[in-house]
Amino acid sequence: MFLRVSTICLGKNYFIVSFFLYIYTHKVEEILEQADYLYESGETEKLYRLLISYKESEDAELLWRLARASRDIAQLSRTSEEEKKRLVYEALEYAKRALEKNESSFAAHKWYAICISDVGDYEGIKVKIANAYIIKEHFEKAIELNPKDATSIHLMGIWCYTFAEMPWYQRKIAKMLFATPPNSTYEEALSYFHRAEQVDPNFYSKNLLLLGKTYLKIQNRKLAAFWLLKAKDYPAHTEEDKQIQTEAAQLLTSFSVKN
Repeated sequence: MFLRVSTICLGKNYFIVSFFLYIYTHKVEEILEQADYLYESGETEKLYRLLISYKESEDAELLWRLARASRDIAQLSRTSEEEKKRLVYEALEYAKRALEKNESSFAAHKWYAICISDVGDYEGIKVKIANAYIIKEHFEKAIELNPKDATSIHLMGIWCYTFAEMPWYQRKIAKMLFATPPNSTYEEALSYFHRAEQVDPNFYSKNLLLLGKTYLKIQNRKLAAFWLLKAKDYPAHTEEDKQIQTEAAQLLTSFSVKN
């Protein structure tokens, strides 16, 4: 009799746990759908307000999206410098927690790397260079986990571009920190930017801009003009798109005048 009652109680407990797990899972899915819709619509502030309510969540998918939203708010031109710094550090914390919850999430690796890079802007050139290997490692892991994510490939291109154009004084610091400091070439950067376009053509205005800028670096003005024109004509859905349109137009005007 005792065994039978215990079995019934365990069955009831299992049912209750399963029921609440079902409700929680469906609620998270609804939040993620709403968050992705707001992100695609360029509703940066609405997205942040939605996700910040779940900052104590244990769900990696919610947390990396909150990291992204926090960073996007930080990037807005109307965000004060003090607020930007706070958001950048908060974004890193959310991304770190997302990665701790799910190391198999390519997006968690990607946003953790992005946020580490952002924090480096506040901690000096030595820290920024020291973090370079960590950043590269997580971008590479993101690509390994999802080879079809154009953004991760694009970000590896930015990593390469950054170290290809590193000023001499930063190279000197890098050599002091590492026996073999981070290094890359414009050609390597181009390979990633082109690979990103192959995976998802015209997915991001900045990829088009950087293709143009990288071709300028290697003195190929014809291909530079081709990609800069595409960046200038890219439909502006976000504040960043508008900034990229302006920069692309200025670069086109600049080397057209020189010709």
